[in-house]
Amino acid sequence: MSDTQSLALAKQLIAEQSVTPDDKNCQTILAERLQKVGFRIEEMHFGNTKNIWARRGGSGPLICFAGHTDVVPSGPIEKWDSPPFQPTEREGRLFGRGAADMKTSIACFVTACERFIAQNPDHNGSIALLITSDEEGDAHDGTTKVVDILKARGETIDYCIVGEPTAVDQLGDTIKNGRRGSLSGNLTVKGKQGHIAYPHLAVNPIHTFAPALAELTATVWDEGNAYFPPTGFQISNIAGGTGATNVIPGTLNVKFNFRFSTESTDIGLKQRVHDILDKHGVTYDLEWQCSGQPFLTEAGKLTEVAQAAIDEICGIRAELSTSGGTSDGRFIKAIAAELIELGPSNASIHQINENVLLEDIPKLSAIYENILKKLL
Repeated sequence: MSDTQSLALAKQLIAEQSVTPDDKNCQTILAERLQKVGFRIEEMHFGNTKNIWARRGGSGPLICFAGHTDVVPSGPIEKWDSPPFQPTEREGRLFGRGAADMKTSIACFVTACERFIAQNPDHNGSIALLITSDEEGDAHDGTTKVVDILKARGETIDYCIVGEPTAVDQLGDTIKNGRRGSLSGNLTVKGKQGHIAYPHLAVNPIHTFAPALAELTATVWDEGNAYFPPTGFQISNIAGGTGATNVIPGTLNVKFNFRFSTESTDIGLKQRVHDILDKHGVTYDLEWQCSGQPFLTEAGKLTEVAQAAIDEICGIRAELSTSGGTSDGRFIKAIAAELIELGPSNASIHQINENVLLEDIPKLSAIYENILKKLL
């Protein structure tokens, strides 16, 4: 399958050192390409974050491709086999920071749209692209703010395809039709510092927290459902003590996270944690941060169309999955009736020598074009 345009655009984007939230010139490059085929470009910039909303057409249904031009830092450049922002072909792969996450997907969005519009200049419905430079960072000034603007003016999306890398073993084997929510807690257990030889004059917060910890780690929060695994509770950090071996610490800090299904709510999980801590008589302060609610697109038109498009291009049946971390889909779902994530392999994302298979690039663009044909 020949498609030099997608590869060339992917390389052009990778060459931009767009470490979050600095877009460099990525969105300018995209806007110029999209304007040539009839897209109206709206810049929605906030602080150091750049966002564009590009739309062609004014009627429904509206199909939106969503993605981010920002990338994570390269890490030690000397450990890369080729410079991270110098797109390089070797061993049948395209190497560079952002190759998989997710500049190749964005390039394929654009080229799919270009080919579809060339063949269907008076197509039904509308096509849009929502592109941000603040997905890998705080995500405060990116997609979430664009969604707020669209929501305020009554714009909704019928079908959204987020280009996050989803393939596990081969292109097209996995479609994400939802993601778990993420709820983090920063717990400070209060005790009383003292000499370790005189424990009756101190209160050891590690000891007072231990029974609650045992219950928290043993609790079944929910059973999950057909789309989601059970909600999981994990501790990421525990810190206490002065470093001395003869001092009972005065406080204990515990950081933990829930990845939760649609069977639980952040409010309900918070209450259950407080109940357990109170039950065991723990004295504490607890700060919460919910960075994403769970979202789900049940099997329906968009998942069926995407599976059919993948089957025609790759000859495989894509599985539906809700595994993995969070994505900007959690924001877009507020205005999108159906949303999926579909992109290249996730095997090398955020790693040294990030890459995609060269043969997957034209296939991915063809899948996106096929989805457009089937929906419009």
